[in-house]
Amino acid sequence: MDAQLLQIVERFADQRILLVGDFMLDRYISGDAERISPEAPVPVLRVVEQEERVGGAGAVALNIAALTAGVTCFGLLGEDAAGLAVRAQLERAGADTGGMLAAGDRPTTTKIRFVGLAEHRHRQQLLRVDDEVARPIGAEQIEQLAARVVAALPGAGAVCLEDYAKGVLAPDLCQRVIAAARAAGVPVLIDPCRGGGWDKYRGATLMTPNRAELEQAAGDAVGDADLPAVAARLTADLDLDALVVTLGRDGALLVRRDGTATRFPTQPRAVYDNTGAGDAVLAMIAVALAAEAKLEQAVRLSNVAGGLEVSKFGCVPIARDEVIGELQAGYDQRRGKLRTVAELQAELQARRQRGETAVFTNGCFDLLHPGHVELLERSRALGSLLVVGLNSDASVRAQGKGDDRPIRNERDRTRMLAALEAVDYVVLFDDPSVQGLIQQVAPDVLVKGGDYELHEVVGGDFVQGRGGRVEIIPFVSGHGTTEELRRIRAMELP
Repeated sequence: MDAQLLQIVERFADQRILLVGDFMLDRYISGDAERISPEAPVPVLRVVEQEERVGGAGAVALNIAALTAGVTCFGLLGEDAAGLAVRAQLERAGADTGGMLAAGDRPTTTKIRFVGLAEHRHRQQLLRVDDEVARPIGAEQIEQLAARVVAALPGAGAVCLEDYAKGVLAPDLCQRVIAAARAAGVPVLIDPCRGGGWDKYRGATLMTPNRAELEQAAGDAVGDADLPAVAARLTADLDLDALVVTLGRDGALLVRRDGTATRFPTQPRAVYDNTGAGDAVLAMIAVALAAEAKLEQAVRLSNVAGGLEVSKFGCVPIARDEVIGELQAGYDQRRGKLRTVAELQAELQARRQRGETAVFTNGCFDLLHPGHVELLERSRALGSLLVVGLNSDASVRAQGKGDDRPIRNERDRTRMLAALEAVDYVVLFDDPSVQGLIQQVAPDVLVKGGDYELHEVVGGDFVQGRGGRVEIIPFVSGHGTTEELRRIRAMELP
């Protein structure tokens, strides 16, 4: 564990970040796609649920807030319901929306995704509808936003420009914010738009493109050996102090204007999804620099945040406590499968939107044996991922299995389950009954080991009522925790 990094993270709550960019709303409409319309050759979607999330620069704001730093948002929202929803979600997360302008000449950028549930369990995005006006904002709006950012600079630790090419970060606004911030001694961090056109970021402190964005700006594919030189050339051309290229599962590359390059590999993860990693990286570098971290330290911390993000699915803000836990655990890979219920719900939701099927089973798994392994492997084969609900020590004791049960504590049982390739997630629960956890996880497939009728399976009615199914997998003959303990206790000691 790096004590200096931990000290930096402990200072996060005292920092304030200014965030300028394209704020938007992501709306998901999910339902059953059971038939083809008689009016046209398109599926008919029967709506089951709807969800709204803040997107674009809003995802960076949520990450900054999750790190416990303050964030003030500057951008445009339409005078519509979507704008009210974005503002409300930001404020619930603790963000200051005082810098946002209401625009009567354009709607709030909204991405509407229609997600179908085929055969009651396979989720697939059917269509995305974008409601937006992406033209550059007008001179009056530039003047208003620039004035608000400049007024907020005193006491700010960093300024972030999050550009999705929706028109807010016009060249004049970028240059005015960069000049004012640099004059005030406040670092300016840029998450650039795709497709190049980066002259408007000239003079910023740092840019954080991903590899694809860097290649687009360079005009050609870039090999690993040439990556530092290309990044150094862009850094010098744009008069930046440095450039951080995010490389997904391969970590990050820090290149300074003088050409010195440092690679920061991330800890390998069992599951990868790059969605949201750039947001987590930008938020972490900004807050770390505000907390007086050196640039190398800020990138190391951003690599921790990015590594945590790609181990999850969807844009899930990385909390400060997660970063502290990762530092304290020394990047312990086995810990990566343990989730709280809230973390698990967010990740499962995102994975289902990608068409994945969640399988759930549960138990004490006190003495892991071949019967357990058979159950878990067969369960995993029924879907895309396997969630194991693990009885906590208190829950095991409440079942009256014996004064000496559990034999192994919940920490050791969790570590052993997480070491199995078939297991994707482990979640602890305290209740003697698993019914509540099943309702929270809402699996697509519920697996019960043993000799049961379907109507006897706890949580089965709930899962089937949602269009899921219940599977019974018989126990392997001769293997069970009770039998294992009986054999162990009957052994003669030398």
